[in-house]
Amino acid sequence: MLLAIDIGNTGISLGIFDGGRLKVAWQLASEIHRMADEYGVLLLNLLERQKLPKSKITGVSLCSVVPPLVRTFDEMCQKHLDIQPLVVEAGVKTGMRIRLDNPREVGPDRVVNAVAAQNLYGKPVIVIDFGTATTFDVVSHEGDYLGGAIAPGISIASEALFTCTAMLPRIELTRPKQIIGRNTVSAMQSGIIFGYISLIEGMIQRIEKELGSKAKVVATGGQAYTIAKEVPAIDVINADLTLIGLRLIYEMNKGK
Repeated sequence: MLLAIDIGNTGISLGIFDGGRLKVAWQLASEIHRMADEYGVLLLNLLERQKLPKSKITGVSLCSVVPPLVRTFDEMCQKHLDIQPLVVEAGVKTGMRIRLDNPREVGPDRVVNAVAAQNLYGKPVIVIDFGTATTFDVVSHEGDYLGGAIAPGISIASEALFTCTAMLPRIELTRPKQIIGRNTVSAMQSGIIFGYISLIEGMIQRIEKELGSKAKVVATGGQAYTIAKEVPAIDVINADLTLIGLRLIYEMNKGK
């Protein structure tokens, strides 16, 4: 079995693959001050609850946008699983050319998502990851990673309205009944939810115009279902996209 670990700014996704199939997935909070042993205890407890012996895990594939946690999870895997994890970084085979000015700048999760999306849905493809940031990643007709765009995540935008203003409240990110809000909360929900829908629609149109053709559009990330279901241009929502990409990259580097 393969353990895939996606470390984000806000949360950590873990998944167990057995024979290429995602058997179970979990979510943890990202906490840079948590020790390797603490994460090890959490992982072992999760495995025990699913009756999955740690001896069955033969490999670990990991990507992280939080550099301090790479060392923490490397130590955790070696100490508690006796496995050296494959860390997706420069030099790791992805089967994809990175067409950036400086390929080392791109977040590994973005490349992992692009690899999974191309493999599952073909090319060209646009991946929209609704996480702490909202990222757009583009794979060309030739299968090259072209880059993309980064916008503040919807949760960050909502929180900024609360923390940076004197009178606006913290709100729940739910779809309001109408565009024209009749009170402060519904007005904020309208601006944030429908504003982000328009952002996504506009970015898809602009990216496809620059590509010169239509592309498959795939959504993933924690807020994907809130926004993506409102955008007809989004073809697929796949919450496990990054974990699947980690499995594919592991197989490219370690063999099936």
